Amino acid sequence: MMHNQADWNARQRQIHEQIAQSGEVRISELSERHGVTEMTIRRDLEKLEESGSVRRTFGGAIYVYRDVALQDRTGMHTDEKVRIGRHAASLIAPGESVFLDGGTTTLQIARSLKPGQQITVMTNALNIAAELASKQIPTIMTGGMLLESTHSLVGPIAAQSLSGMSFDRAFLGATGLSEAHGFSNSNLYEAEIKRIAIRQARETTVVLDRTKFGARVLVSFAGLGDVKRIVTDASPDGELARACAEAGVRVEAAE
Repeated sequence: MMHNQADWNARQRQIHEQIAQSGEVRISELSERHGVTEMTIRRDLEKLEESGSVRRTFGGAIYVYRDVALQDRTGMHTDEKVRIGRHAASLIAPGESVFLDGGTTTLQIARSLKPGQQITVMTNALNIAAELASKQIPTIMTGGMLLESTHSLVGPIAAQSLSGMSFDRAFLGATGLSEAHGFSNSNLYEAEIKRIAIRQARETTVVLDRTKFGARVLVSFAGLGDVKRIVTDASPDGELARACAEAGVRVEAAE
């Protein structure tokens, strides 16, 4: 049974954040940083391990990269994602061809489109295709192997069908955004689809909420300069904001 993260103390939350960002930590370093004994750190790591996102190793701990099931994520930061989806949908002009990849924020783009809107959408997400079908919006699916966790189709068949298409716009989700790692995702197969979509699109927009700022997860699928725009709920600040400006990527905060 997974441990309730609400039971973590402030130090344990900081340690978990450090593991998630760096991927690996040493007990000795954590002990020195937090001013507690190594035995205390071991107990902290034991508690964090029960969440399923941390695994203890000899002398430390590593972050366990795993997909959070889509149904578990739909309730996270819903208001922000609705605003992001609405803003992103407003960018689409009549007659355009659009790619939407799987994810909770890209689903909000589909929900924000008007019934009968004169566009053509390609997607690799079953739930997005169902949403568009109910609105009588012409929709093409990629085909491919189903990832149950995100309702997404991936793999060679999906990649091949996507490679033969051309889009005015691609809208992609991301699990992390950092200056050094660019845009990242926890699933290798989904990252491949994102890379192809960027290549086939005239303009790519990444949609993500501010909780993804500074995060770096398993697979980097694009550098900052590889996309035209980020639509988010609050603009980043500091080094990340400067890096986005230098890379020429527009950051738009949804109203």
